[in-house]
Amino acid sequence: MKKLLLVAACAAVSALAFAQQEKVERLDSVVVSASRAGKKTPVTYTNVGKDALRAANPQASLPMALNLLPSVVTYNEGGTGLGNSAMTIRGSKGSQINVTLNGITLNDAESQEVFWVNIPSLTALISSVQVQRGLGTSANGAGAFGASINMNTAFVSPDPWARAEWSLGSYDTFITTVSGSSGLSDKGLYASAAYSRGSTDGYIRNAFVQSQSAFMALGWLGSGQSLRFTYLMGKQRSGITWDGIELEQYEKDRTYNGAGEYYDDLGNTYYYPNQTDNYAQHHLQLNYTRALSGNLAWATTLNYTRGDGYDEYYKRNKKLKNYGISNPSGTAPAKSDLTYRKLMDNDLWVLNSDLRYRTDALNITGGVNISRHRGGHWGEVLWVKAFGDQQPDYGQDDWYRADGLKYDIGTFVRAEYSPLAWLTAYADLQYRGVKYTLSGKDDDWFEYGSNPADIFDYSRFWNFFNPRAGVTVASGPWKTYLSLAFGHREPGRGDIKENIKGDGADIVPEKMLDLELGWSYEGKAFSAASNLYLMEYWDMLLETGRLSSSGYAIKENVPRAWRRGLETSLSWKALPWLTADANATLSLNQIADYTAYVPFEDYSDTHPIHYGKTTMLLSPSVVGMARLSVVPCSGAVIATDVKYVGKQFVDNSMREEMAIPAYATVNLSASKSFEMGRSMLTVSAYVNNLLNNLYYASGWRWESYDPASDTVYSGMGVYPQPPVNFMFKTSLSF
Repeated sequence: MKKLLLVAACAAVSALAFAQQEKVERLDSVVVSASRAGKKTPVTYTNVGKDALRAANPQASLPMALNLLPSVVTYNEGGTGLGNSAMTIRGSKGSQINVTLNGITLNDAESQEVFWVNIPSLTALISSVQVQRGLGTSANGAGAFGASINMNTAFVSPDPWARAEWSLGSYDTFITTVSGSSGLSDKGLYASAAYSRGSTDGYIRNAFVQSQSAFMALGWLGSGQSLRFTYLMGKQRSGITWDGIELEQYEKDRTYNGAGEYYDDLGNTYYYPNQTDNYAQHHLQLNYTRALSGNLAWATTLNYTRGDGYDEYYKRNKKLKNYGISNPSGTAPAKSDLTYRKLMDNDLWVLNSDLRYRTDALNITGGVNISRHRGGHWGEVLWVKAFGDQQPDYGQDDWYRADGLKYDIGTFVRAEYSPLAWLTAYADLQYRGVKYTLSGKDDDWFEYGSNPADIFDYSRFWNFFNPRAGVTVASGPWKTYLSLAFGHREPGRGDIKENIKGDGADIVPEKMLDLELGWSYEGKAFSAASNLYLMEYWDMLLETGRLSSSGYAIKENVPRAWRRGLETSLSWKALPWLTADANATLSLNQIADYTAYVPFEDYSDTHPIHYGKTTMLLSPSVVGMARLSVVPCSGAVIATDVKYVGKQFVDNSMREEMAIPAYATVNLSASKSFEMGRSMLTVSAYVNNLLNNLYYASGWRWESYDPASDTVYSGMGVYPQPPVNFMFKTSLSF
């Protein structure tokens, strides 16, 4: 580890990056550019500005706000954007999408996921987003195996401003946001702040959300240098919705949610009111940026993230011994209803340091990233029905406890060289060293305590070298690019711990080769772009159906798989008051040779079923959108958009009974701004799912095998999306 730290430090000193901006006022935004692609970088990407983010539906989480971008598919578990939202890009799920805020990764170091419900109302807080598809540029955190999302809050307004928003909509949705900035003083000081509060009942039962988010930035811009402190907070309490609805129940009541369901002694149905997910997250960043010369600049960011929370459950007729509960008096039954919490807390420390050297022909960027993540997981029993009002001391504070520790050290050097005005060569070399340890016992320890694997004593160290190279040819409005990139991605905590308890071979990191070939044209009234991508995977981690000793699905490495597709987008300003936008993706997302392992009904063994070449789960081969925007008068915009998502499968078998049908949704929005002296009043209305399409957007499946009859039984669960619904927003800025 000491040698690795020394290598990383030397690389940081020798690396060159971060050029001075033409104006000192923009020094504070230099920090985010290390992970972003420029106009001549041969990377497939889309930029989304502040105006587009503000115009999005106010209840939309960031994934929902990006839903119309190429190859993006999103859904929400509870029916509104305030709850748990998920997205895929090119079929790659959230744990394969690297997300950064001001250059600092937001992905949980263990699960590699970003839980968007924990960071509500981001669209009101950030100033820009760049979505890179494919491996993209080298970035901090786990490898981007489908895309990366780079967000920026580092915008300084030279003048003071303030803004207030009030939003009201279906399902008792209510959101308020206030924000403002002091502007830049004569001495270079500035302050910005924002606060948002939201609540909703959700579409399905128990899909309520109560959320808060806060943002603050304090900074100083001097002669060739800047110092900024940024604080971001997200806090939420929401009903548990991730179980979805079994398809049979969906046909009867698409708003049903069985979370927390129980019965009294007479058989009456009740729902536990505190079947909830509770989490708070705090991000603190301190950044210093300095222009060392006219061509050389340096930026360093120190980040600390603290998160803690719990899920609370009511469970029916559970074996008490599985929760470490004994009954010395012998008066209680072996099984009982009970309530418990699964708790977690984590700490993340990150140090980023980057340099950039820029001339007219050469742009060299280099840097180092060092992070340490500690994650704690444990469970506590709250109440056991069998003990009535005389709840005993259960003799244990937690029935399981497992702790993870992860170190991630990376360094990169990236260069763009333009020997001719129309030609740019690109090279990007990244090294990552990752160490992960997992110790303790899992939540099924008492149930399967005889299995030594249930006590974790896991430690691995991985070395990754991720090279990228490409070329861009640009002339006037035309641009063509070609890039080739190779990347690695380590397994997540859940992949590791369930594999330890199973019978499968030790899982190894995934590898991917990404080829991007694209062109674009940008004219005054018309622009278009198209790109071909080949994402070739080795040792891809996929759920095969094989189960651990506790019945959880295990991921195993699949030798070969690929995502290959064509993305096309265009924008046409047909008239000064009429604009049309559209994009489409056609793709193949396949596993070369797939075998599923179906568990026996008693979980004593598994039954293999060989499918050969199949399509990956939740990977539609057709995704597209079209949008028409009309400006009927000054300050007014009316827009309608159509989103189409082709057929998907909830597992890798490609069986029609496991398919999510293709669906299309139509949304309508309208806004009008009124100038009132130095103030601006804007009134907006949003109609979602205008044609009232009753569809579900994602799902899961269960299977079991009966050896006596040689029969496979299976079922499917889904996430229903809401029918036509409405949202209204009023904003006042001055």
